[in-house]
This record gives sequence, structure tokens and C-alpha cells, in this order.
Amino acid sequence: MPTATPLRLCAALLLSFFLLPASPARAAEQSWKISGLPGGPAAELALDSDAGTLTLAAERHGARVLEPSPVGLVTERADLSQGLRFLHRSERVVTEHYTTTVGKRLKRSALMREATFAFENAVGARLDLVVRVAGDGVAYRYQWPGDHGPVLRETSAFTLRPDATAWLARHRRDYENPFVQYTAQSAPAADFMVPALFETGGGHLLIIESALDGGYSGPRLTHEEGTGTYRLQLWDQQVQAAGETPWRVLVMGDLATVTASTLVDDLAPDSEVRDTSWIRPGQVLWTWLAGGREAGQSLEIQKGYVDYAAQRGWPYVAVDAGWYFLRDQWDVTDPDWPTTSWMPQLVEYGRGKGVEILVWVHFRDLDTPEERALWLPTLNRWGVRGVKIDFMDAESQERLRWYDEILPATAANRLLVNFHGSTVPKGIHRTWPHVMTMEGVHGGEKRTLTTAHVTTLPFTRNVIGSMDYTPMAFHRPSRPTSDAHELGLAVTYESGLQNLAGTVESYEARPEAERFLEQVPTAWDETRLLSGRPADHVVLARRSGDRWFIGAGVSGAARTLDVPLSMLHGRWLVEVVRDGANGLVRESHVIDGPRDRLSVAVPAEGGYAAIACRRHAAITTCDR
Repeated sequence: MPTATPLRLCAALLLSFFLLPASPARAAEQSWKISGLPGGPAAELALDSDAGTLTLAAERHGARVLEPSPVGLVTERADLSQGLRFLHRSERVVTEHYTTTVGKRLKRSALMREATFAFENAVGARLDLVVRVAGDGVAYRYQWPGDHGPVLRETSAFTLRPDATAWLARHRRDYENPFVQYTAQSAPAADFMVPALFETGGGHLLIIESALDGGYSGPRLTHEEGTGTYRLQLWDQQVQAAGETPWRVLVMGDLATVTASTLVDDLAPDSEVRDTSWIRPGQVLWTWLAGGREAGQSLEIQKGYVDYAAQRGWPYVAVDAGWYFLRDQWDVTDPDWPTTSWMPQLVEYGRGKGVEILVWVHFRDLDTPEERALWLPTLNRWGVRGVKIDFMDAESQERLRWYDEILPATAANRLLVNFHGSTVPKGIHRTWPHVMTMEGVHGGEKRTLTTAHVTTLPFTRNVIGSMDYTPMAFHRPSRPTSDAHELGLAVTYESGLQNLAGTVESYEARPEAERFLEQVPTAWDETRLLSGRPADHVVLARRSGDRWFIGAGVSGAARTLDVPLSMLHGRWLVEVVRDGANGLVRESHVIDGPRDRLSVAVPAEGGYAAIACRRHAAITTCDR
């Protein structure tokens, strides 16, 4: 008899919960509790038998995280939000095993309990509510058999305790607004982006979605003034849906659980790319903030960037919008038109140095099948490794269908993808593993950054997937972070392609930053939050192989960051790069086992970056 694995044992234990009776219900209400792993969150679905309306609530450790909140759907020919009666319930255990090319953890396993509840309205139209409960959250989606016409709206809403702390960003079509702290009730009457983070008596709750594609429409949260209720509003007034919505996802737990969660990817469809051997994450010398359009139009300047990236061991150089404006000089009717660009020369030069080239392309030049058939194979023939596609600026169903077309086309041409002016990751890294990062963030290009926003991003936008914040703009006077805080963002922020935004001169003036950036990877085997609170501070550790990297930053006053290092067993050397009186300095700490702690004093708006390696007699540095 084969030995039972821990996952099989958990599945058996989880399945045993199916035998529990439904929760007692009031005379005018039926209710059902959906429990997950012991100690994890649970959901409760309730049907008001008089009105035929549904609500969903969630709890953790017996404390309410989400108050009873409406669920339901209205289509052109069926109101599936009221007048419902219960038909039946089915249940199963869902296990997921997969790997990703980028992210906070490359090897993933997930165990979820799924319960499907079937309802019908007075005229026999059917609505199925599929609920999944995992150790790190709850998710639900709607399914409906038959053709009921376009979806007009969802009645989905999320009700929090009025005094719940909230970190919200005003809705913007490219997701580039800062996160601001409110309470659930005091936030203004406005549209807000998902993800949205709340803190309640039962822990933290991050509202997001998964498995959004051209079969549906993008969401936003509309706050009802003076309440703790946030209603889901779709981009389109009518959605041509084929009987299913994306997942409405509630990541739940303590802050460490939320930060490390992979639930958004766990719910997404499996990979559409079989051969991923050509997909390689890595550091990128991104030259837009370093040299602008002028640098992008100069082959010689770009060769200089390639030389510097090769010295640092960075695998990529990104050529931004500047080169692209030269396309007006190309005669695309000439069969040899690609030879009129110097891009193939740069690719060949980079190849000789071990550096590959990524290029910026405007959405408008890839928005038809003919344009994609021209550009993507051409870039592939040139040897370009990837594309940064910009200015989609919408989550309409029409634009999401464009994503459905560009994703297989770029994969077929073996082009890595970085989306800017875009939506945010909603399981895309699992389904399309050549998508290395996405913008969708009020990032390093902005001149209105605050450290309160910077220290909120690890708990909001970056939870759901790779985030192209473009850190390391040491040369920009508008940057709110200290040098060491900025350096720590190479760890604090996860991005499969980490686009480093500084000038060559700013790196050369900071040799400790050069040394650290030569070593830090961009994809991880494990992620742990050591300490943090949104808009206050973050200390985040990520493991790659046998080494740990730590990024830390604070918002506000100087303080000492003292954190446990429980992941380090045995004797370790920890090299910390912190802010000194005259620039970045490096200091060494020896850690003896998991009970030891790391204590680092940081200045106002400061932080640090660190590498931890096993300490042996011959080891005096973590350099490799």
C-alpha cells in the first residue's frame, strides 16, 4: 500500500467536513457553512427564503472577516439576484500542483474545498454559485446553464465593519493611483481599484479576482458613502458571457498569510505554454529614466548600456520608446525593411556580451491581426527576447479579448512580455508563463510618491503577481526613499523582470548597490513576511536556492527594525547594506539559529537590503 502523502491526508481530513450538517437556520433563512482546513477561514452562504436573495459571509478563527454580503447576477433575460429557491448542493476537494516561471514561490501546491449550490428563480432560470475555501481565503464565481442574454450587472458586494481599516486606491484605467488609508466607512463615495485591503477583528482581507479574460469584463469597487459596503461594478454595461464569471477572491489571514498567498494563481486556468525552457526571469537595465528618448534613438548609447549590464551580470537591456519613433523612417513595403533599423545590430552586439534585448511597442501597433503578423515575427527574427507593450488603458471586454489574442501570439514567437498601461495580474502568470511582469502600479516613474504608498504595495498590488514598479532611480530628486530603502525594493517588490531605473553614473557612485544588485534574483523559492504594516514599514525575506535575501523599508520616523529570523537554522552570515553618514555601507551579522534576531537602525524613510548565507569557517562574505 502506498504511503499517504501529507497532501492526501489533508484532503481526506478536508473531505470529512463534507459530512457535517448544514448550520441551523432561522425560519425565513436557509444557510450553509463551507469549511476549509482546520484553523483556516470558512464561508457561510445564506438564502432569505422570503425574498429569495443570497448573502455570503466569511470568518476566521471564529471572528467575522466579511459581513453578510449580497451575491447574485442579472442578465438581459433573467434576474438571478432575487426570487431564488435552493435546488441542491454538490461538493469536492480540489488539489492543484503547478510551477510558475516568476513569483513569490515557483513550486505551488494548493488544497481547496469546493461546494456548488444550485438555485432557480420563479421562471426556472438556473444560477449556480461555486464557492471554494482554501487555507488562505475564500473565492466564488457564478455559473449559469442556458442562454439568458448578456450580463447587465452583478449584485456582488463586500460589506466590512464600518471601523475596519482600509487601504484603497481610486480607480484608474491603468491602475496607476496611490493607496491611501481610510476606514471602511470613512472612505469617500468613489470608485476604487481591486485589489483593496481591509483589516478587521478576524484578520486582513484582500479583495481581488482571478481568471479574468475576454469572456467577461473588468471590475471596480463602488463605495456607498457612510457605510462599510463596496459594490462590484463592471466596466461594460453589457457583457457577452458564456455562462461563467471570473472568481471573486477574498484572500484572508494574518498579514504574513496574505502577503505570501498564491490563491489568485491557484484559481487560474493551467498553463497554455507547454515548453517554457526559453522563459528566463532576470534583472533589466531599463534606460528610459536613465536616458530618455535621446538614448533610445542612439545605437552607440545603447551599446554602452549593454556593456554596463554585461559587467553587472544582468541578462537584459530594455530599449524604450525612443527607438520606436524611428519606425517612421522605415519603408515597410520593402522586403528588406527590417535592415533599415539598427535594432538587429544591437541584438547581435548584446548577444556577444551575453545580454539580450527587450523592446517597447505601442498597443496601437499591435491591435489588429495584420499588425501582429508583421511585428511579432519580425522581432523574433531580429532576435529580440521580449516586448514591453504599453497603453492598453482599459479592462473592457473588447480590450480583454485583445489580451486573449496577443498572449498566444507572443508565446508562439517566443517573446517575453511586460504589460504597461495595463490591467493587473489575475492569474495570468500561471496561464501564460511568458508574462514576466505587469505595471498596474503607481510606480517609480511618478513624481508624487510617498513612503506610505511604497510600504503599502507589498500588501496590496504585489500580493497578486509580478509588479513592474521600476525601482533604483537613485538619480531622481523626487524619490521619497533613502538609498538603502530603495535598494531593498529589489527584494521587497517581486517582478520577474526587475526593470532597474537608475543611470549608470548613479550605480557607479554606489558600489554597495552594484554589488547587491549583481546577486539578487528576480524569482523565488519562498517568501516570508518578517514584520510589517501597510503605510508604516515592511521587512520581507525571500529565498532563492540556499540563500535568503531581505528587503526593509519604513515610512516616517527613524527607528530600529528588530525582526526574528526563524527560517535560519544553524549558523548564518547576514550582510546588511544600510544608510551610512556618507552613503551606503555594509555590515556583517552572525546569526546562530532560529531564535536569533536581526536588529538594524534605519533613518527616517530609510531601510536596508541584506543577503544571508550559511556560515562556514571559510566563508567571510556572501559574494558569489
